[in-house]
Amino acid sequence: MHHSLIRKPLIYVFALFLLLQTAHGLQAQEAQQQTHKAPLAKLELQSGDSIVFLGDSITHQCLYTQYVEDFFYTRYPKMRLKFHNSGVGGAKAWDALARFDRDVAAYKPKYVTVLLGMNDGQYQPFNEAIFQTYYKDMQELIAKIKGIGAQPILMTPTMFDARADRMGKRKRDPAATELYNSVLAYYGTWLREVAAESGFGFVDMYGPLNNITLIARQKDPSFTIIKDAIHPGAAGQVVMAYALLYDMNVQRQVSRINISQNVKGKPAATAKGGTLSDLQYADEGVTFTWLADSLPWVVPGEAQLGAELTKLGHRMSQESLSIHGLPAGRYELSIDGSVVGQYSNTALARHIELQSNAKTPQYQQAMEVALLNKERNDGPVRQKRNSWGPYQRFARYKRELDAQTGQKDEALVAKIKPLEKQLENQEKTIQESEAAAMALEDKIYKVNQPVARKYVLKKVVAPKKKK
Repeated sequence: MHHSLIRKPLIYVFALFLLLQTAHGLQAQEAQQQTHKAPLAKLELQSGDSIVFLGDSITHQCLYTQYVEDFFYTRYPKMRLKFHNSGVGGAKAWDALARFDRDVAAYKPKYVTVLLGMNDGQYQPFNEAIFQTYYKDMQELIAKIKGIGAQPILMTPTMFDARADRMGKRKRDPAATELYNSVLAYYGTWLREVAAESGFGFVDMYGPLNNITLIARQKDPSFTIIKDAIHPGAAGQVVMAYALLYDMNVQRQVSRINISQNVKGKPAATAKGGTLSDLQYADEGVTFTWLADSLPWVVPGEAQLGAELTKLGHRMSQESLSIHGLPAGRYELSIDGSVVGQYSNTALARHIELQSNAKTPQYQQAMEVALLNKERNDGPVRQKRNSWGPYQRFARYKRELDAQTGQKDEALVAKIKPLEKQLENQEKTIQESEAAAMALEDKIYKVNQPVARKYVLKKVVAPKKKK
């Protein structure tokens, strides 16, 4: 009896201990789960938001940034965003820090894409000390982006094409040629870890460029989209634009129209991406009016190979039209009076895609947008970017000079003075370039507005055979 009286309080104490331990464990587990951040899954944008593309010469080329802009101009014609290219040839992460306040923070960005690392690795086999400099500077850069209330989108360095390097005239250390693409893979893998753990956006530029090159070389061993081994050409930059938009989960379809007859023989339609009206359905064909919400994403002629390599239209810009129940035969489709193609009734029942059809008024309208934006980037945007080259040289010299103790290096002082003189007009150049770029963007927003289009599908009557 005595032992029983003692045992019961002990059991109660032990049970209470287990309960408290369990509760503490659950709280600790919950706290640990709360520290895990989900990486940015998609861009959340509205009119007036600003996006800065921060990078080196590959961004300074004003190509992948241009194609991303084209996407937004055509996919969201009612939403006016602010785009700022912040690429400078030869830049490393430290250089981005040096110009950060005027070239990034001043634009009050919501998102800052970061494409750096190609120069940071210094074109040699992996070197731990070099990587640690990149590691430190990138961490500081990311902290500055967060400090201005922006969301970093970290992008892997692009591909170093060793085969193109071997075929080129520039002779590097063979070990550097062989290993540098692997060095960039290491840098990019670290960035992926940073993005995943910190809840940032992440874009894999490296994988698509390497994979497309590998597949193309199965047919053509000399294929490259990076002729100098470092700077992707227009086609390669389309691959980069595609990677950025795909990884950020933008709206990928322009429209889908599905037309048929219901059980009572009356026309019926379902549509996404616009408004369909005035539908008429008969054995000899179909007519309707279509006002789309957006235009297809197209790129200038020099970049068309990139559109083909990525299947850009089908994957990121599909304009789908399907019409069911038509009598057997071929049908001619015209839009606003212009014939865009002939299709069998079976093809129309499956669906046809119009986004890459250069005969459609929508494609032509989108191409006008792309060419205006090409003019904008080739002219004032590039002019503004070129103005930052002297600043980058000035900042590097000044850092070197500031690190010196005692008497300053006169040769270095002599290099800085003309750059200081040159930079006196930089702010004027920036403002003039931005005004010129804005004027062209105003034109883009007049051209990019969708209009109602008249679709006419009629059966093609085969000519009678001569006796």
